[in-house]
Amino acid sequence: MLTSEQIVSLTIDKPAAGGRMIARVDGQVVLVSGAIPGERVRARIERVGKGVAFAETIAVDEASPDRRDGCADPLCGGNLFGFIAYPRQLQIKAQIITDAFSRIAHVALPAAASVAASPEDGYRMRARLHARGHRLGFFREGTHDICDARATRQLLPATCDAIDRLGAAIGSLGLDEVREIELSENVEATERVVHLDTAQPLDDRVAAKALSVEGFTSGPYVTDVLPIGDARLSLRRHVLAFFQGNRYLLRDLVAHVAERIPIGTTLLDLYAGAGLFSVAAGVVRGASVVAVEGDKCAAEDLHANGAASGAQITTVRGAVEGLATGYARALERQFGRRLLETIVVDPPRTGMTREALDAVLRLKAARLIYVSCDVATVARDTRRIVDAGYAIDRADAFDLFPNTPHVETVVVFGLV
Repeated sequence: MLTSEQIVSLTIDKPAAGGRMIARVDGQVVLVSGAIPGERVRARIERVGKGVAFAETIAVDEASPDRRDGCADPLCGGNLFGFIAYPRQLQIKAQIITDAFSRIAHVALPAAASVAASPEDGYRMRARLHARGHRLGFFREGTHDICDARATRQLLPATCDAIDRLGAAIGSLGLDEVREIELSENVEATERVVHLDTAQPLDDRVAAKALSVEGFTSGPYVTDVLPIGDARLSLRRHVLAFFQGNRYLLRDLVAHVAERIPIGTTLLDLYAGAGLFSVAAGVVRGASVVAVEGDKCAAEDLHANGAASGAQITTVRGAVEGLATGYARALERQFGRRLLETIVVDPPRTGMTREALDAVLRLKAARLIYVSCDVATVARDTRRIVDAGYAIDRADAFDLFPNTPHVETVVVFGLV
């Protein structure tokens, strides 16, 4: 029986969702951090739960050829897989996807999962950084200790320079009220804005002085222009609005989803954000779209982007759970007597609520496209979608989060 603080020798078997790897001791599953499948390691048991133990690697006795040196602290935000050679990271993520659909959804994918690669350096367009005095950085996993964002290489060097200047300004102005900053920049990094999250309201003049440091643009918005096919989509977004964060794969992700949307279809886009998929569907595919978003900032961006696109896009601000009744009128106005043909959902990491998924399944759309940043929750929801009469047409993945356990999955379902 394993106990906390015990040191054990383990052979790592395979990856698990969430970043740990699976090993076994006398049949008991051990989830190990800091290891790669195939390695022989010594690990310290951190805690023991019902049927599973959690451990951290303290020494590597037989290293994988895919282990690399010189990476930043793996526990510094967004760097948990940094010690693994990047091609192996993609293989691990593909294995996690296949395993999740098999183990959680109890379905086999139509083809082996593959993961589109991203450059590792400077990929991140959005970040939340924490402030401690004049220091701005990420939290180390499981702590409130600040670690250096620059060392993780997720942000562009120019972005890190601007953050350093902002931290110095916060310190020199004595802005102890600043606890976090929300950072957002466009794909080309020609626009970069920041929001100061404070315990108490700041004097407007003092806040303006802090935000006037070199490297930031004025206002709460940035604008991206994405070439998709023959079109160029223009999308504004508020610094506080959710938006996909990988500058290198953003266009590919949007183009991929757009290509799965039938030309001229009637489309319901749920958790629409700033309208990334709605605008692409309306402009590139000529779809008639109703787009639903609950967040205030994102819904305002969605409405502005839909109106500016010139496409047939009706925007609704409200919770997706209100779909069955509250959005019926918008659907009727937009589609008339036409059958709703396609639904796109891009829910948060927790996946769709039962109420929201029930409402979607009652609509019986011919095609359902599920975009997810958490493979466990999309696999969970897949089981219910398949039980409702759908089959998986294809599943594709994009590595929007290099050096982390996370991966973006796009699953296309067809009504059987």
